Amino acid sequence: MARTGITPSQARRESKRARRERAAEILARLRREFPRTRIALDFQSPLQLLMATVLAAQCTDQKVNEVTPPLFRRYPTARDFAAADLAELEEMVRQTGFYRNKARALKNLGMTLVAEHGGEVPDAM
Repeated sequence: MARTGITPSQARRESKRARRERAAEILARLRREFPRTRIALDFQSPLQLLMATVLAAQCTDQKVNEVTPPLFRRYPTARDFAAADLAELEEMVRQTGFYRNKARALKNLGMTLVAEHGGEVPDAM
């Protein structure tokens, strides 16, 4: 790096800037190509979208949309997911397949959101 006169921290900042610009260009192209896209999952909050996305792995969006209304009524907040009885959670998501892993993931996600983000889904990664 010394040969170019750029410090390692400057190079990292430049690399991050280049990645952000590339991501913005990709998003712009996708929006031009697919202007009317819609998320097929039904949700009313960032938490619901996050949890539905976990359930959507190896499952149809239609099936997830059938399972989530009672799930979200029973567990409306990240705190509720964190405190959930794992066996009950497993039963509620059983129809989505891989229900043990998904139930554990939902509970752990709730616990992480509570511990690290005050129970809210953060706006940024």
